[in-house]
Amino acid sequence: MKVGDRVEEDQHLVDVMTDKATIDIESPVAGVVTAVAGEAGDVIAIGAMLLVIEVEGEGEGEGEVEVEQPALVPAPAPDKPLPVGEGVGDGGATPDMQPTPAPSNPHPPTPSPREGGAVVKVLASPAVRQRARDLGVDLAQVKPAEDGRVRHGDLDAFLAYNAGSGFAPAGQARSDEAIKVIGLRKRIAQNMAAAKRNIPHFTYVEECDVTALEDLRAQLNAGRGERPKLTMLPLLISAICKVVPDFPMINARYDDEAGVVTRFGSVHLGMAAQTDNGLMVPVIRDAQSRNLWQLAREIGRLAEAARSGSAKSEELSGSTLTITSLGPLGGVATTPVINRPEVAIIGPNRIVERPMFVPDGMGGERIAKRKLMNISISCDHRVVDGHDAASFIQGIKRLIETPALLLVD
Repeated sequence: MKVGDRVEEDQHLVDVMTDKATIDIESPVAGVVTAVAGEAGDVIAIGAMLLVIEVEGEGEGEGEVEVEQPALVPAPAPDKPLPVGEGVGDGGATPDMQPTPAPSNPHPPTPSPREGGAVVKVLASPAVRQRARDLGVDLAQVKPAEDGRVRHGDLDAFLAYNAGSGFAPAGQARSDEAIKVIGLRKRIAQNMAAAKRNIPHFTYVEECDVTALEDLRAQLNAGRGERPKLTMLPLLISAICKVVPDFPMINARYDDEAGVVTRFGSVHLGMAAQTDNGLMVPVIRDAQSRNLWQLAREIGRLAEAARSGSAKSEELSGSTLTITSLGPLGGVATTPVINRPEVAIIGPNRIVERPMFVPDGMGGERIAKRKLMNISISCDHRVVDGHDAASFIQGIKRLIETPALLLVD
């Protein structure tokens, strides 16, 4: 900005930088610049003149207006001109002119009115304007409470009145609280930290078509009589137990201090269960010796014991392999943490329906709605190779995609 430049009302004049903020100075009037205090980069005292604007025309608007360096000062007396940069009730905010309506109710969202062809103006500080922009509020819709200036309180009232129009905040702040990690939660934290610190995890994920498996489950439940209802879990456990003998390094424990891997002949399957007291892992003993109905009954019994806190210590220890499932919350894929000193943990994920290409029975393909589920496995890479982990899951996939195989020895 230099002497002789013509400026319009509300036109950007200069940016004033302090050690805390950059303030946008705008012209309070239209006119011609007749004096400038310095060049870009010069230091100007607080309250000093920045530039002088000569106002053209006749009447009360004629004369010169000084634009001053903004300062954090109280509001001037009503009869004192308000130089740009001196905030009123907004901590150094610079007043600005914005369109505003004259609504009939407290804070209705209405279009900007025009009176006699001219846009009605209202004063608002840059701080209020910036807050309104951040909130997505048009200041023209906000009715000032007094003296024509929109303040933060006016914005607050507008937001409260129009909460149903998308201006309500996402939530409310709550007080901070410190929770001491003790008891079972502390033990879980220690075990998880030790597992991640000592075990080089790797995770493998495979997609399985469980449409036929879900059909089989529905058929079995339809004729279950007094037997417990089958969920997906007993079917998966049955598949795991059928495949484990071909991959004995999966059903094992690793004593890293002694350098010994113990491969177990029986599957004592840990079943990670979320309870009010934290994560517990009740154990299905000799899972390989139980049929689907027996597995369903034992799963229900152990889950209830864990939730009620009545599970015995021997029911919460001694697992050789763990399965963890979040049911409908299972997500697309998981990377479960190994239950040390075991070497693997299996995580079935959520079942989703998607269109897939399937054989049409005539040598071609057709599109059909199928139920799909990803199965994750995390393994200890010190003793389990990636090829073995992938082959193990592929064996499970073959069984659950051809579920009749689960019902034969």
